[in-house]
Order: sequence, then C-alpha cells, then structure tokens
Amino acid sequence: MYRITAFRVLWWTVNFLLAASLVCLALGAAREWSVRQYLHGFSDAVVPASEPPEQKVEAILNWMKAGPSRAEADRPDDLSPRNPENTLNYRQLLSVCGSATNAFLNLSRSAGLESRRLLLLRPDHRAKHVVAEVLVDGRWIVVDPSFRIVMRDGSGRTLTRKQLQNPEMFHEAIDAVPNYPLDYNYDRYAHVRLARLPLDGFHLRKLLESILPGWDETLDWSLFLERESYFVLVITAASAFLLLTLRLLLAWYADHRLRVPRFHLRQHLLRATSAFLTTPEIQ
Repeated sequence: MYRITAFRVLWWTVNFLLAASLVCLALGAAREWSVRQYLHGFSDAVVPASEPPEQKVEAILNWMKAGPSRAEADRPDDLSPRNPENTLNYRQLLSVCGSATNAFLNLSRSAGLESRRLLLLRPDHRAKHVVAEVLVDGRWIVVDPSFRIVMRDGSGRTLTRKQLQNPEMFHEAIDAVPNYPLDYNYDRYAHVRLARLPLDGFHLRKLLESILPGWDETLDWSLFLERESYFVLVITAASAFLLLTLRLLLAWYADHRLRVPRFHLRQHLLRATSAFLTTPEIQ
C-alpha cells in the first residue's frame, strides 16, 4: 500500500512538471522565433546578401563602427549582454568586447556566416578579451568586433588564431590599430571557459577531452552560451524530454510491476477524437 501511495504522488508530480515544462518549451520556442525574425530583419538591412563572406564581415564591422546613433542606457549594467536586442542597439554594450562580439555573432549568423566566439585567456585561465572566428574559404579567420577589425598581416591577408600565435604576425596585425593592448595575444584561448565553475571547473576539461577530444570546437557552443532565448529553449526542451522519459518509465512500472490503474492520456485522446469525428447514428 505504501509503494502505491508513493507511486501516485511521484506520478502526479512528474505529470505536473511535464505539463509545466511543455508550456515553458512553447513559450521559449516562441521567444526564440521572435528573436530570429528580428535578427533576420536587422541583418537584411546591414549585410548585402549577394556579397562573399569576407565582404559580409566587413559590412557588419562598418555598421558597428559608423552606424546610426545608438541609445544610451542610464544603467547599462541592467542590460542583458545575452539579449541581441540590447547588444545591437545600446552604445555601451557595443563598446565592450564580450557584448560587441555577441552582437557580431548574432548578425553574422543571421547573414548566413559560420561564426563562433573565442576567449583569450590569462595564465590563471581568466578571460582577458573576447573575439570572434568566422569560417571563410575553409579557414577560421579572427575578427575583433570591439576594435572593428579583421586580423590581417602586412600584406592584407586574413589570419587565423594559429597564425596569430606567431609574435611577428600578431604585431603586423595590430600595428595599424591605435592603442591595441599587446597582452591580447593568442598564447592561451578557449571557446568555453570551464574555469568559471567552482573547484577549477571540477576538472571537467580534462574529463571531456578524454571522452570527446576537441569537444569545444566540434560542438557549437556560441549560440547556446551567448543568446539567452536559445539557452532557455534548449534547457526547456531537454527538461521536457527527460520528464517525458521518466513518465514512460513510471508508466511501464505501473503496468508491469505494481499493476495499478493509471490515467492513460493517449487512450483518452483517441477516444475523444473518435467521438468528435464520428458521425452519430440517428435511431
């Protein structure tokens, strides 16, 4: 009797949480769709659709450098740097490396470019600067949205992060940029900074590298980590999937182990649909 009572409590709790997660999933999907529509409209106005990738990158940087007048927030700290509507419209956020890179990534992705963020790290693994990488002609070239530049050598050729690890190429790339900090080098970098977690990230980086080598480059983390609407959508979808799986396991346990009656949603829906669609017989 105790097992049956505990099961019923767990069963209805899971059902309630599943229903709540499905509602949150629907709201999250609507919000992400709205953000994508907003970004598509924004990128259509800024980026020429017919231009090659490198020209699209330059068009975004030119808009960031000399675009229309931007709003000034009285309290910029209250603005979410992971909301594209904020990063694209407030001058203070377009002046900070992290949120400026977010603005660039959102626009470039909406313009059809493959892009991702790149964290430059200090020796203690704290981030000192944030830039972007864009896939152009099979190479991940480096773009610095906060300084509005594509990293190039003295001949004007675009550079990758591996090439920027060469001190001579790095100095060539920043020579023409006034006041570019020399310590923004590429000795240490990451796409995901696990050191922000307690206990040195629980040593997750070593564990993940042993299980899935190159995981931080193989998987696309930028959109998940830097757009809050997409983050909420993924989390709610994962929660709904886990709760649905748990519900199926509980249903199997009730039918094959406890052998107690339960509410069969699918059967009730089928009966209700059949009753609604079937023409009643007139006696």
